[in-house]
Amino acid sequence: MKAITRAKPLSEIGKILEKDSRVFLVGCGTCATMCHTGGKPEVLVVAQRLADLGKTVTGYVIIPTVCDAQDREALTENSAAIRDSDCILVLACAYGVQTLGLYTDKPVYPALDTLFMGQETSPGVFSEVCSQCGECVLAWTGGICPLTACPKGLLNGPCGGAKNGKCEVSASKDCAWELIYRRLRALGRLEDLRKRRPLRNFNASTKPGIYLVDREDGEPR
Repeated sequence: MKAITRAKPLSEIGKILEKDSRVFLVGCGTCATMCHTGGKPEVLVVAQRLADLGKTVTGYVIIPTVCDAQDREALTENSAAIRDSDCILVLACAYGVQTLGLYTDKPVYPALDTLFMGQETSPGVFSEVCSQCGECVLAWTGGICPLTACPKGLLNGPCGGAKNGKCEVSASKDCAWELIYRRLRALGRLEDLRKRRPLRNFNASTKPGIYLVDREDGEPR
């Protein structure tokens, strides 16, 4: 699974950096590189665009994964350039922005918008397959999540707008429940469609989510 991102407009980045003139750039060598939003080529393009706005780029680094403790080492290795900057602009997902912020006293800003956690369904094509709702129904829907695949998040069958197996929201999009029906039919499990599911329990995905793993000795943390 990868964090799928898209670049913020330069006009928005300009507003974010309105009070800052010296910027250090951080790119991501994993998800953002795969999305062509935060790899080395994109970081260099942003550096040039910031220069065109009159900003000084004090340096840059591409961290293999910005959303883990590698940030601490990367910031240490580039401490001189970071000290010389007013802020850090991150070309990575929101997870990376927030993780990086744990290891620096400099303002940390996002250069990207995080869209969803995606699965690469074909080369260069990423699809959202899970909404992390906290109450998985895949056992009853042939392994296809209706909450995510259906724009309306319908849990008990299709709406009346689907036509020729396509969603009314977009004619290029397959109806989620058509896909579920085909999968269950192929599995010989069509009887699962007759099992009405209860309304979604929104309490299962309260925000912010916190989960504590029990220690090896069996005692809760």
